[in-house]
Amino acid sequence: MKRNKEYVPKPEWLKIKLNTNENYVGLKKMMREKNLHSVCEEARCPNIHECWAVRRTATFMILGDICTRACRFCAVKTGLPNELDWQEPERVADSVHLMNLKHVVVTAVARDDLKDGGAAVFAETVRAIRRKNPFTSIEVLPSDMGGVHENLETLMNARPDILNHNLETVKRLSPRVRARATYERSLEFLRRAKELQPEIPTKSSIMIGLGETKEEIIEAMDDLRRNHVDIITIGQYLQPSKSHLKVEKYYHPDEFQELKEIALQKGFSHCEAGPLVRSSYHADEQVSSSVKNATKLSEQETKEA
Repeated sequence: MKRNKEYVPKPEWLKIKLNTNENYVGLKKMMREKNLHSVCEEARCPNIHECWAVRRTATFMILGDICTRACRFCAVKTGLPNELDWQEPERVADSVHLMNLKHVVVTAVARDDLKDGGAAVFAETVRAIRRKNPFTSIEVLPSDMGGVHENLETLMNARPDILNHNLETVKRLSPRVRARATYERSLEFLRRAKELQPEIPTKSSIMIGLGETKEEIIEAMDDLRRNHVDIITIGQYLQPSKSHLKVEKYYHPDEFQELKEIALQKGFSHCEAGPLVRSSYHADEQVSSSVKNATKLSEQETKEA
């Protein structure tokens, strides 16, 4: 049999240890009983066994499980979404309470079929979690919501603890990798979020291994810093299926470490970088670390002034 020359075999450091203990089984059962979706399952996240079985954390995906976009890297279903479920915010809040989470991440499918991009349900989910879980920090990870300023304002008025929106890839590759979303619109989205609520940290993520250069990765870092993004995560792109973009390169952990050091030198308050890192991976640690580092940077700048 002739070997496909384009195939890049997975290296040893990408092997994942599966863990299906009672935490994993219980969390999966709760998701089904509450009729909730998680990006952990829908996007086939490689860390699902660690997060569900060991850390007992999850990233809730609201607004249904069908996305109106068909990005070439993403495994989430694409098609015509269902009607909005206005009971969903309360079910998410109840689940956060049952899990006793200190930090929760709420993401959503893109809803280009809605005038507000789903902002109202997103905002209500934040408020519901806050009412029932006053000591839980809340991170939101929305789409660009069509780039409509009022939609972002609706979400930011609910005052999440952190606003996360992914750049996904470098500027040159963005048109090929993403559907409808654009590189510049994402940067504008992040900048406007900071302008609306300057005290709320902003965060973004890029995946590498799609054919970008090191210079382009650094350029993306600079673009994010220019738009006042506080936290960055960098992870390895993994091909969800044969119909998705193929992996051009698997980065070694040492290369991720180098990128992390560069990011911190550029002023990000926190950088999580590694082969299996995803946007919400160890999100609770990212936030606490970001606050500590931001305080140190502020104190240093005060001394220098």
